[in-house]
Amino acid sequence: MNKNEIPSTNNRKTPLLSASILLKDLKALLKAGVLTANVLPVFSGYWLALHFTGKSFVDYWELFLLTIVGSTMVMAGALILNNWYDVDIDTVMERTKNRPTVTGNIPLKVVLLMGVISTIIGFILLLLTTVEATIYGFIGWFTYVFLYTMWSKRRYTFNTIIGSVSGAVTPLIGWTAIESSLHIVPIVLFLILFVFQMPHTFAIAMKKCKEYSAAGVAMLPVVRGFAVTKVQIVVYVACLLPLPFFLTSLGTAFIVLATIFNIGWLAVSIGGFFTKNDLKWAHVVFLYSVNYITILFLLMVIVTF
Repeated sequence: MNKNEIPSTNNRKTPLLSASILLKDLKALLKAGVLTANVLPVFSGYWLALHFTGKSFVDYWELFLLTIVGSTMVMAGALILNNWYDVDIDTVMERTKNRPTVTGNIPLKVVLLMGVISTIIGFILLLLTTVEATIYGFIGWFTYVFLYTMWSKRRYTFNTIIGSVSGAVTPLIGWTAIESSLHIVPIVLFLILFVFQMPHTFAIAMKKCKEYSAAGVAMLPVVRGFAVTKVQIVVYVACLLPLPFFLTSLGTAFIVLATIFNIGWLAVSIGGFFTKNDLKWAHVVFLYSVNYITILFLLMVIVTF
């Protein structure tokens, strides 16, 4: 064989590099950060249900695995289908242009199949827990995939409200795997997550306003401007203030700490009316919101441990 016919190895990807790229693509496809953040409330809901019904985690560890893995698969399926449907938007936006659906590293047909299979497996596992947990899982999945991604995201500013519903049902999935949701605790957990997601998402939309505008996504800052969005952020954060007081069963320490966190977030939010750098302020609101919800739901577990 002529040396000119020998394939060059300079452009070949080593197995290690290929595996690294695949892992990176899968993390992007699954929106690993978002997925992880949604698993925590499922766990908190499950844990609190055990606590308030006087049941032992050891006796229900198999049910726990079914609940966590099932709900994670359902949420992963929804996130994958979101990536599949939003490939045109992701192509335009800077922060999403490297997703495997855009680069073509994972074909769209494969992405669609992955989303469907993950969803089906997830629901089968949830059905092995309780019907009520499965129903809440379906509400979250359907709301996110159809009502948010396919219907409202590109058309209406209230897409954020719809998207918040899908994220807020997560503790209900965990709770109802053990006990009926007709209890003040899971209802308040739902409300906390629902309200939290509004200012959290508004902050992201402000940070990426130009990208959302270029992609034609009807986020509030794009359609109504920053001034209106700042008011909305303050209003929703203020709505969080009374919610911890409905969780007196979690103890005084929880109520005090949760209230301090709420007041701190409200102070940061009000600071938006006086800032000279809207994007920097929006980033601070975003960081506060992420830490707020993580600490709050971990705290619920700690005070009942």
